[in-house]
Amino acid sequence: MQSNKMVQGKFWTLRQHFVGFPKETDFELKEEELPDPKDGEVLLEAVFLSVDPYMRPYSRIHMKEGDTMTGAQVSKVVQSRNPNYPVGSHVIVNCGWRTHYLSDGSDLKLVLSDWPEKLPLSLALGTIGMPGLTALYGLEEICEIKAGETILVNAAAGAVGTVVGQIAKIKGCRVVGCAGTDEKVSYLRELGFDQAFNYKTISSLEDALREAAPQGYDCFFENVGGDFTSVALAQMRPFGRIALCGSISMYNDEIPQTGPYINSYMILKQLRMEGFQVTRWEYKHYDGLKRLLAWVKEGKLQCREHITKGFNNMPAAFMAMLNGANIGKAVIKI
Repeated sequence: MQSNKMVQGKFWTLRQHFVGFPKETDFELKEEELPDPKDGEVLLEAVFLSVDPYMRPYSRIHMKEGDTMTGAQVSKVVQSRNPNYPVGSHVIVNCGWRTHYLSDGSDLKLVLSDWPEKLPLSLALGTIGMPGLTALYGLEEICEIKAGETILVNAAAGAVGTVVGQIAKIKGCRVVGCAGTDEKVSYLRELGFDQAFNYKTISSLEDALREAAPQGYDCFFENVGGDFTSVALAQMRPFGRIALCGSISMYNDEIPQTGPYINSYMILKQLRMEGFQVTRWEYKHYDGLKRLLAWVKEGKLQCREHITKGFNNMPAAFMAMLNGANIGKAVIKI
């Protein structure tokens, strides 16, 4: 049954492009009216929304001022004229920072049908969602990890890093992780990381990496970029593999960083470095999500979230995430 009453929605736009670190004034909250769905359409109401590091560089390259901020959410179907998405069902949709959204169904993905009732749906934006798949494919497709190898992951307490370390342990690898607070380092140890350190309190990154893995690293899951990359590559083992997932240390630079240069390490150690985006493997996302969900059900994958309440707090949550305030996935709950 249709309501015959326009729904009031809110959405956040990029008021102006970020210069350096984002500011509150770079965002603008707006309102819109959404009509009842037509044949084939559904009206969605946000339940959980995601903020992720990629949004910072994405905004510079793919967005113009005035565009709705990009991002995924878990939504509930509140009105439907599409039999594939009945009222009350939950979907994942990349519709940006919105409270409500009208869809023709082509951009929706239902939450897994065997999702346990006791499991928070917010995990579909984290461990059993895009970040989890990023960790899975970065390790399996890019690093091609093997049991007994030593894996290095930085930003290890974030949404992707926590899953990287745990999957590597499931696969029989030795895992070294680093993060920016002692609390995060303690959490990494709880997750089973073999070695973990606070990169902000060590005297030498080179010494800390060597102490954690004297024989070097077979694989490096790179989330940070900048100087960290140069130091880490020097300690890769011959024929090591590097999965370039992110470079969060550089996202807010007003002047692009330069050098030192990595050519000699790449050549002499015969390393393989490859950048990737999780959308490359979209054809098998369903199977990947099923595997992640199974590991969570079995207790092999632990999930931690940093939840901020209130749609109006999305910019603050985004900036806090970029500042490293979160352990695990940063999520906004409506």
